Amino acid sequence: MSDAPYYIGLMTGTSLDGIDAALVDFTTVTPRLVAAQGRPLPQSLRSRLQRLQASSDDELHLAALAGNELADCYAEAVLALLLRAGVDPAHVAAIGNHGQTVRHRPEAGYTVQLGNHARLAELTGISVVGDFRSRDVAAGGQGAPLVPAFHQALFADPARHRVVVNIGGIANLTDLPTRADATGFDTGPGNVLLDAWVELHQGQRYDSNGQWAATGQVLDDLLDVLLAESYFLLPAPKSTGRDLFHLRWLQGRLSGRHDAPQDVQATLVALTVRTIADAILLQAPGVDEVFVCGGGAHNALLMQGLATALPGIAVSTTAQLGVDPDWVEAYAFAWLAQRCVTRQTGNLPQVTGAKGARVLGAIWPA
Repeated sequence: MSDAPYYIGLMTGTSLDGIDAALVDFTTVTPRLVAAQGRPLPQSLRSRLQRLQASSDDELHLAALAGNELADCYAEAVLALLLRAGVDPAHVAAIGNHGQTVRHRPEAGYTVQLGNHARLAELTGISVVGDFRSRDVAAGGQGAPLVPAFHQALFADPARHRVVVNIGGIANLTDLPTRADATGFDTGPGNVLLDAWVELHQGQRYDSNGQWAATGQVLDDLLDVLLAESYFLLPAPKSTGRDLFHLRWLQGRLSGRHDAPQDVQATLVALTVRTIADAILLQAPGVDEVFVCGGGAHNALLMQGLATALPGIAVSTTAQLGVDPDWVEAYAFAWLAQRCVTRQTGNLPQVTGAKGARVLGAIWPA
């Protein structure tokens, strides 16, 4: 492997909204985010990936084709990022590519992320590290969340008890106490239900700033129905995804009801807020401050709800820690790629439930 100073992290999350790419310099004591940018997924590819969330005819063939197209989009994102940063591909040691999750079934012993890493290496001329989750699953873990190890490395403070909450399609938290090991888990839906519902009723990919939800009112009886989902009562370690939380899950719980769509949206915001806040209060007693990253950090209604649900606790975004909330996950997968290349472990067994710390990922050399 090259001893080049840079790594690139790529992330396409549960929300299917686009590709995040981050260029990270590892010559400093704390890895430094040099440049980052987002790139939307083509609508046709996004639709195909949505269909692959459920079983269908000839899905292996369709998944392979989608993986090829994703690799093409990843390559475009990488080369555009390098051009913007003025960095030659020869100076990049590796790309850490999370890939697009289409199945996450750790209880059945597998997790599937599409992305054709070999094709990406061929298109960019840069080595690729991918398939980060499978080794943790093989070791008996959930394979998720993987970002807590990165959160611990970058954001832990010996004098302040912090919690970092990533609100993507699925929300997860990392508890960073001052005198104990970091812990974390998926709390439940972040934006995945919000995005699906607003797209169904408003034709938009997401509810910008929570503006549509703000026109509705929270339906307490519906919120109780949603909160009855058994996942919320499971002890950690635990992880989830679109395999559980999807539009059909929501529609099943709306059966026989005739609620105004904006009221449902407001209730879904309340669901995300409530499940995150309950998890923080239960799992991180005494927390001093909460930092939010991911797309949910831009939802003013959601952020206001968290601040209200966590009285006496400072709630802000990771921008306060010097990292734009949009790029934390891509940053994390550059870090995980560097850990793999240098043969360092990347998981936290107390988070995922794996039998021990493991080097995560497989390498496709340039």
